[in-house]
Amino acid sequence: MVSSINSKNNQPRAMWVIFFASIITFMSLTLVDPILPTIANQLGATPSQVTLLFTTYFAAMGVSMLITGAVSTRLGIKRTMLAGAIIIAVCSTLCGLSNNVWMINTIRGFWGIGNALFVATALTSIILLSVNHVSKAVILYEAAIGLGVSTGPLIGGLLGEISWRYPFLGVGFLMIIASVFLFISMPTVQESEKIIKKTSLKDPFRAMKNHKIMILGITAALYNFGFFTLLAYSPFIIGLDAHGIGLVFIGWGTLVALASVFIAPRLRQRYGLIKPMGTILIIFAIVLLVMGIYTSTQWIIIVSIIFSGVLIGSNNTLITTAVMQATTIERSTVSAAYSFLRFVGAAIAPYLAGVLAVLYSPHIPFIVGGCFVFGSAIFLLLNRHQVESIII
Repeated sequence: MVSSINSKNNQPRAMWVIFFASIITFMSLTLVDPILPTIANQLGATPSQVTLLFTTYFAAMGVSMLITGAVSTRLGIKRTMLAGAIIIAVCSTLCGLSNNVWMINTIRGFWGIGNALFVATALTSIILLSVNHVSKAVILYEAAIGLGVSTGPLIGGLLGEISWRYPFLGVGFLMIIASVFLFISMPTVQESEKIIKKTSLKDPFRAMKNHKIMILGITAALYNFGFFTLLAYSPFIIGLDAHGIGLVFIGWGTLVALASVFIAPRLRQRYGLIKPMGTILIIFAIVLLVMGIYTSTQWIIIVSIIFSGVLIGSNNTLITTAVMQATTIERSTVSAAYSFLRFVGAAIAPYLAGVLAVLYSPHIPFIVGGCFVFGSAIFLLLNRHQVESIII
């Protein structure tokens, strides 16, 4: 059955269409970075209110991940993916047409639901189409993430120079194009779907009882706290305009993509999965603490942001590979459970960073983020014996 799937001429094309659509989807992670200060200034919002663009997005995305398995195994890969892509296109466009920061935050929540439907299905699809090469499929998926987060600031910075609305409208337009290609390229009923067991809403919660998934999920949640503190808060203290912020994050995103494709696989081959992850987390925690100490020194902040791309790209690929090989549970269910856990940190960190900066000091968000990442490394290393048996 699997061999017939891979032998079909339209399957490789469908996989590359998913790859292209995934790039556009992940633009939304960094699209808003260059325009956050502009949105705050023009809509009269505080930094904590604007960073809610990340919080509502990831909170909705994380919770929605719990239902993606049940939805996709009933509607099918194509319908679920198209539904997610269309929601993203509509919500992105509506954000660009909004005149109130609270309206944008609300719409971003619905955007997160669309992302959940698309992202979970995309990862499952890419792995399914490369059944005997899970690690290579994850690398392809993480490459899409890297390209998305690197082109997001480019669009956000260039179009944001004209108006903060244009980046949203641009992603909406691109996602409409991606939706059309998905509709044309992917078959209505894939043979692969016939062999996927239907999952229930309880399955992701059952999956979280698996020690390996829980360990890696908590590790990712703590790590993402630091990751998204950097992503959401640094534009406010970097001291550059939208174009300048965009250029910095283009450098960051480029290194995320390169590390995902080239560095992470080599680390995995030589050292396995767990040891490199622990080392990278410790280095990333130190980078965040340096940013917390030297928050007022622009060049240190810029260099730290760009350098962190190597760490984030490598760690994302390693931990996603580990999760997908940690158990024999249905991969869509594993993806849902793991994504829910990791997006907890992604949802809390942006808003808390803005609040901490106002209540205490601009230095505190990075220091707190660094402490969470240190906690992530310690938690992983303390539980390494339970996850070291993951396939290398």
